Amino acid sequence: MADHKTLIGDLRMGRYLMLLMTAGFALLAAAQTSAAGDPTALGLWQKSENGKPVIWVLMTERNGVYEGAIAKIFAPPPGEDAGRLCTKCQDDRKNAPILGLSFIRGMKRNGLNYEEGNILDPRDGKVYDALMSVSPDGQTLTLRGYLGIPLFGMSETWTKLPDNAMAQLDPTVIAKHGARRPAGSARIPTDVRAQSDLIAR
Repeated sequence: MADHKTLIGDLRMGRYLMLLMTAGFALLAAAQTSAAGDPTALGLWQKSENGKPVIWVLMTERNGVYEGAIAKIFAPPPGEDAGRLCTKCQDDRKNAPILGLSFIRGMKRNGLNYEEGNILDPRDGKVYDALMSVSPDGQTLTLRGYLGIPLFGMSETWTKLPDNAMAQLDPTVIAKHGARRPAGSARIPTDVRAQSDLIAR
């Protein structure tokens, strides 16, 4: 009789554990689906000042690490040429053209947030720690550069550009950074992709 009760108890415990495991797997799957469905930083973003565009930034991803390049420059400051070089950069970007320059590096995604990155100021060659976050609707990106801790820093908010804005980029920018775009991100128009192929040859 005791063995029969023990058997029933074991069966009930087994069912209970199976229910717990099933619930756990369901929660994990839901969390992964939610994370996969979040908007990402990939694509073109516009930085504006006083209501006017300053630069476009192309955010790309490779091997889970995100970076941003200066994809278009609007009305450079007086005395400065849009084709100028990063003469004050101290690393592999020294004397690289500002247009197409990878100035955001090392960003690692955590949902809508991006961490452990850095941002270069091409004007003086200084590199700052940086964080980014994308709004839930995917239409704005907030970037914060700082020294030491995020509390001591400055933030900028950029707006998302439509996919067809890619056609307005210099083909050299597409040739340099476009190939890093993973499947599912903004598509590069055929005519622009063809031009970039010719440049890369």
